[in-house]
Amino acid sequence: MPKDNNRLLLELSKNLRDINFDVLNPTLPDLTIGDLDPVLRLVARSRAAYIKEIFDLASVTGEELPAPEQVSQLKQLRETFEELLNGAQALETTLQRGYISIENSKEKPN
Repeated sequence: MPKDNNRLLLELSKNLRDINFDVLNPTLPDLTIGDLDPVLRLVARSRAAYIKEIFDLASVTGEELPAPEQVSQLKQLRETFEELLNGAQALETTLQRGYISIENSKEKPN
């Protein structure tokens, strides 16, 4: 890759970090590990509800397929779990890339 392209990509990456920091950081308080627990527990509870539902379906349907309303309930639980998981993953990416501050650090990432 030519030097100019590399330089442009480095600048793009820095601008992306700076813009995300400027937009995201003011929306959240400084985070600690403890602040993340409620989010992680929410995702775990939704995963548990989804997995429990599939086992419940298997136990009540026997050799039959589930009724459409049972499938609808399972789908709703899956969609809830997936949406919450996506949110937690977005938070993880935000932390990995330094878009928000941890504890008392309000400095922009380098």
